[in-house]
Amino acid sequence: MLSTTSMTCTGCMHIGLSAVKSHNLSRGGRLHWPVSKLTSRSRKPARATTRKTVCPAASSAIQDIPHSGLEGQALRFPTKDDFPTRAEVLTSIPEDCFEKDTVKSLFYAALSAAMTLSCGLLAFAYVPMKLAYLPTWLAYAALTGTIGTGCWVIAHECGHNAFSKNRFIQDAVGYLLHSLLLVPYFSWQRSHAVHHSRTNHLTEGETHVPYVKGEVKGSLNLELHKRLGEGPFAILQLVAHLVFGWPAYLLTGATGGSARGVTNHFIPSINTGPIELFPGSWKKKVWLSDVGVVGFVAILAHWAYNSGLATVAALYFGPYLFVNIWLVLYTWLQHTDTDVPHLAASEWSYIKGAFLTIDRPYGAIFDFLHHRIGSTHVAHHVECAIPHYNALKATDALKQKYPDLYLYDPTPINAALWRVASKCVAVEPRCQGKDTIWTFTTKKQPAVERS
Repeated sequence: MLSTTSMTCTGCMHIGLSAVKSHNLSRGGRLHWPVSKLTSRSRKPARATTRKTVCPAASSAIQDIPHSGLEGQALRFPTKDDFPTRAEVLTSIPEDCFEKDTVKSLFYAALSAAMTLSCGLLAFAYVPMKLAYLPTWLAYAALTGTIGTGCWVIAHECGHNAFSKNRFIQDAVGYLLHSLLLVPYFSWQRSHAVHHSRTNHLTEGETHVPYVKGEVKGSLNLELHKRLGEGPFAILQLVAHLVFGWPAYLLTGATGGSARGVTNHFIPSINTGPIELFPGSWKKKVWLSDVGVVGFVAILAHWAYNSGLATVAALYFGPYLFVNIWLVLYTWLQHTDTDVPHLAASEWSYIKGAFLTIDRPYGAIFDFLHHRIGSTHVAHHVECAIPHYNALKATDALKQKYPDLYLYDPTPINAALWRVASKCVAVEPRCQGKDTIWTFTTKKQPAVERS
């Protein structure tokens, strides 16, 4: 699933203090953490999770890959050895983009919270709890959930160390907002940082890692696509991802990579893969996150006991569903499309994975409500400690410096979502020069390995 996490991202680095005992300082004291330091201690002795490289010689096998609005741009990326380094990329971003303003961050948090709460209070005061008003309640759920997604984005920013220099304020705001949305704050902070550290990695990625053709899940998905047809398959994927995807990820690690297997954001011991998602002291933080979620569930239960389950469902769970829909929609489209490859370990690097993130046109209203989470996401993956109110400036700098690497797909969101749901079924290896990339296919027959 995710709608897609420590970690080379400096904004995520404070969460790795228990797992990493050394760091390098550069660019004004910002932390830069080697990925190997952050993953080695969490590995279990188990089978390797590597993929076979199938392209020892040059090939033109990528020519038949269907293009998105990116027109195959990501398929022309250089090898990881020819990519700019992360340090080089960071120097292209103006220094003031990294500055965090606590007052400004608190203002945006209060704005999103106030707008969301106002919708709830108005509905409670003026919309009768009657079946005849069901269309009104559905409209309320869509509107309030759309606005409330801004609260989710602010909590996400707290988890990235992009909200404030004051760690207590930052974690207090993030913990509160995420608990109110039934998200275990520290658990997701960790898993999302892993996502950033392994973006578009075929085996160690975290959220929206594709199924592989020839493996069980990939074969089942391709068979389902063949039997249902493209349209019904797309509808099934939309419902599965947008409605059930987020809880499935929290409870089972759905769409996480094979390196971690089945995981659970509430019970850290559930981890079937060779790499632990919550190593060391993170297990205690998972239980601490559970306290916030369980506490708010108790409040909801008390409310339902006194006011009725229908009231709680209408006022809270309707908007909650739409928040989850927006969350998965964003993360799905940020990291998935027909011509955006995933990479095995031999071809993957942090900065190449970051530039395989896609910015899209969500429009002024959604950019305002959701703090530009979908239109400045490339910059966010290059450096997740950049506050959202500085992300547009950072994005412009990246576009100017690296026009051949920055991915922006102008396809309208509804069309892009349908394309991803209908055509991104399972990945197979393709040859890109001497490298192997993994791109989506809808065909069941075996891929031809080239030598």
